[in-house]
Amino acid sequence: MGRKWNNIKEKKAAKDANTSRIYAKFGREIYVVARQGEPDPEANQALKFTLERAKTYNVPKHIIDRAIEKAKGGSDENYDELRYEGFGPNGSMVIVDALTNNVNRTAADVRAAFGKNGGNMGVSGSVAYMFDATAVIGLEGKTADEVLEILMEADVDVRDIIEEDESVIVYADPDQFHAVQEAFKNAGITEFTVAEQTMLAQNDVTLSEDAQAKFEKMIDALEDLEDVQQVYHNVDLGE
Repeated sequence: MGRKWNNIKEKKAAKDANTSRIYAKFGREIYVVARQGEPDPEANQALKFTLERAKTYNVPKHIIDRAIEKAKGGSDENYDELRYEGFGPNGSMVIVDALTNNVNRTAADVRAAFGKNGGNMGVSGSVAYMFDATAVIGLEGKTADEVLEILMEADVDVRDIIEEDESVIVYADPDQFHAVQEAFKNAGITEFTVAEQTMLAQNDVTLSEDAQAKFEKMIDALEDLEDVQQVYHNVDLGE
């Protein structure tokens, strides 16, 4: 698979740290998942997962607490979960996940971000079939063989285990996310470099220098939108 998840995460975190945008996005997501179930991560697996992700991005505790308290307080602020699919230059494909309290605004903003940067939105299902929902969990201090042994002893099946720089990255089916983490925690591993549920492209494409520059500008425009939570694509951007 070789997506170099740590490099991707570091670039994203460095970019987001300049605006604190990532904290706002996590605050919204935590609020939504806390409202959908219990505002207690031990009773709400979706919330527990979101908090695990937030931890890997060093989201401050006060952001998390404020979002959970807002959910507990019975706020009537409602968000819709939306997915958009589209195309960039030379066969590139993009999936955009959003949380919004104004569907028309978000659809217009996403369409504009595509259109102004050489892309176009597609219909539902036009892109997603080329991606696989995947859990990605990374850790340091272990070899791939040691990680495999831990998972085998816990009887947890995964898709792949890759050594990447100084980390080991585990790819698994989404429904195995918590089982993988529990196996690691039972082995005394509680810190993770990556803890994501993502959409992984079945095949990556490589763009020319000019096309890649245009594509990256489009991705930046999409990620800059307030309502957009995640952007997935099939372009190999290198390191």
